[in-house]
Amino acid sequence: MKEIELRNVKGCTDYSPREQYIRNYISDTLKKVFEKYGFKPLQTPTLCYYDLLALKYDEENDILKEVYKVIDQGNRNLALRYDLTVPFAKYIALNQNIKLPFKRYEIGEVFRNGPVKLGRDREFIQCDVDSVGIEGQLVEVEFVALYVEAYNQLGIDVIIKYNNRKFLSGIIIEAGIPEELVTDTITVIDKFEKLTKQELEKEFEKIGLKNEQIDKLFMYLNMQADELTKLSDKNDILKQGVEELNTLKSYIEKLGLLDYVQFSPSLARGQEYYTGTVFEVYVKDGSIKSSIGGGGRYDKMITDFINNGNQYPAVGISFGLNVIYEILKNREEFTENALTDIFIIPMGTEIESLKIAETLRKAGYKVEVEMKNRKMKKSLEYANEENIPYVLILGEDELVRGSVTVKNMNEKTQTEISMQNLVDEFKKIAK
Repeated sequence: MKEIELRNVKGCTDYSPREQYIRNYISDTLKKVFEKYGFKPLQTPTLCYYDLLALKYDEENDILKEVYKVIDQGNRNLALRYDLTVPFAKYIALNQNIKLPFKRYEIGEVFRNGPVKLGRDREFIQCDVDSVGIEGQLVEVEFVALYVEAYNQLGIDVIIKYNNRKFLSGIIIEAGIPEELVTDTITVIDKFEKLTKQELEKEFEKIGLKNEQIDKLFMYLNMQADELTKLSDKNDILKQGVEELNTLKSYIEKLGLLDYVQFSPSLARGQEYYTGTVFEVYVKDGSIKSSIGGGGRYDKMITDFINNGNQYPAVGISFGLNVIYEILKNREEFTENALTDIFIIPMGTEIESLKIAETLRKAGYKVEVEMKNRKMKKSLEYANEENIPYVLILGEDELVRGSVTVKNMNEKTQTEISMQNLVDEFKKIAK
């Protein structure tokens, strides 16, 4: 047999039962919030045609550099999906009889062959919610409300930064930058908070911007919100962007969500498909620098996919499960809570113990039965190591008496309860 070095691919992680319990908690919490807002579950394939994923991008785009490409046995060019948005657009295009508006959520694996850092792996889970068929800012403010509720449910204080791509394109044009360079300029602006001013200037120069244009752009990007809105009469696209921003802000204010949001004129979101409002979510205390969620309006993607003369306006946001996990993993409620409620130790009563386990499981308890015939001391040590709060001991004597011994592992107490009304008796001592 060949000897190989056992290791994971860089950026791919094994999660222990306790770690996966936390990850499941995150996705279960998000699902409940998504469904509360009327979003329905959807599942799309992990494996896609490469041309589908590349459809909206230039071959030199940073996103395509991170796509994992695959060739199948038929010599077809395939790829692992890098997000859940393009597969969703494909689903709508293939199901044109679907009733609009259509609201879906999907939680699934995506793959990106990029740099590995805290909260960003190469194989990771995205949690997406999308709406197709609704124009305007009303649906966008509902996404803001959804963000707020979801992170509140997870116990994370966040700030939701927002901007508008029409507004951003408008100030770029107003800076004297030609329209053919708008997309490249937005790609550089997306790095605004990650690079120094000197580094940004070099990036702008690389795409062909002149010093005067760069200076004017920096001036606009550093203006306060009220100053920027005064520019709305400069060009039509800027006017549209300002109107959408003002409408969204008024809705946010009316829903009492102003404390959770912050207008950010340099927020770009690098993906080319965004057409209006864009969002990014950050931890309020700054303990993690990268965003923990993001999204926005993308009205053209599905419209262009279908290309039947109809419009398919869409908005979507995403939650980064991996980075949320990094925030929650050391919290006391997860490090100390047991994954099992009850551990049953049989003393020559294996089948009877399994029957008791089934009774307690039907009542909603998580139950494990000792099956290794370990000595009592070793079995109790195991229960302590796993933080299991209750141990039930069933021996021949207890069987004769029709009872079972219950040990409260936290309080170090022991009592005997009747098996006849086992669930009710156990509930009395397990309050």
